[in-house]
Amino acid sequence: MLIDGKLVSAHVKETVKNEVTDFIEKNGVTPALAVVVVGDDPASAVYVRNKHKACLAVGIASHEFALPASTTEEELLSLIADLNKNKDIHGILVQLPLPRHISEEKVLLAIDPKKDVDAFHPMNVGALVAGNYDFLPCTPAGVMELLRYYNIEIEGKHCVILGRSNIVGKPMAHLMLEANATVTVCHSRTKNLSEITRQADILVVAIGKPKFVRADMIKPGAVVIDVGINRMPDGTLAGDVDTAEAEAVASAITPVPGGVGPMTIAVLMKNTLTAAKKQIFS
Repeated sequence: MLIDGKLVSAHVKETVKNEVTDFIEKNGVTPALAVVVVGDDPASAVYVRNKHKACLAVGIASHEFALPASTTEEELLSLIADLNKNKDIHGILVQLPLPRHISEEKVLLAIDPKKDVDAFHPMNVGALVAGNYDFLPCTPAGVMELLRYYNIEIEGKHCVILGRSNIVGKPMAHLMLEANATVTVCHSRTKNLSEITRQADILVVAIGKPKFVRADMIKPGAVVIDVGINRMPDGTLAGDVDTAEAEAVASAITPVPGGVGPMTIAVLMKNTLTAAKKQIFS
């Protein structure tokens, strides 16, 4: 079975749209997201465009700040400080990666945690670990939405996560633990990797290596969540899993594109609405 991220994201965005309409009617305030992009990375441009479309679709105001690659760290931090103080902006997202001369750590620390709709600020990371959070990182939360929509049981299952990034792997592990899965996190130093991945009832792959996971690494009947998105030499997109091989073994799998990707943006819309509610009612 293919897990349809476009279908589920449309369902999530429709729910958000209705809630946004209700929020505006009751409070006279339109939730607003500021997206800051530095430089002209083609992938970033696509993501920013998709986020803008999603905002329009659900009724969230979208403000884009496109800065040249020559922008200094000080200039970027100054813009973030202004956005933090702007009461008409409820969510702030700085598109990564940033040019090398700008510290991602400093930039993420500078965003007001109440407006950190990516949930990358250490305060929001800590809240996730403690299980007492307002926002969840968009991609891992999107994965959980997919599993819930398709009624895929998590409790008591063995979830193997391939990748330990701060953006996907680590928060994914915490969400799976919260859902009562037994969790194993694998990475580039893991020995006997295939032996471990073949034990997974749910296999989440986020390593940035196209078609790395083959059929012989998957337990028959497992659910495979492919978070990777890689541009191939012929211009096509491929995930971190060899989908054609995996489909023959897995009970369910997310395609690339059209799987996890749409969910990331849908959850971003949810987070922006949550941020607006918190700021208006606090």
